[in-house]
Amino acid sequence: MLEYFKTILSKVSFDKRLFEKELKKAIKALVPDEIRELREWCYRKYGEQHQPILAHCFA
Repeated sequence: MLEYFKTILSKVSFDKRLFEKELKKAIKALVPDEIRELREWCYRKYGEQHQPILAHCFA
């Protein structure tokens, strides 16, 4: 599931609203270990582009 959500987030990263919506879905669907891995991946890949969204969703 984690790889699936990474793929989706990569495809919608151009749109802030879609990115946030899909990120929230991913956080609800994944287990804590996967959420930690997703968080690290998101900050590494989209930390500059979507920092406020990431901070809000992973708070």
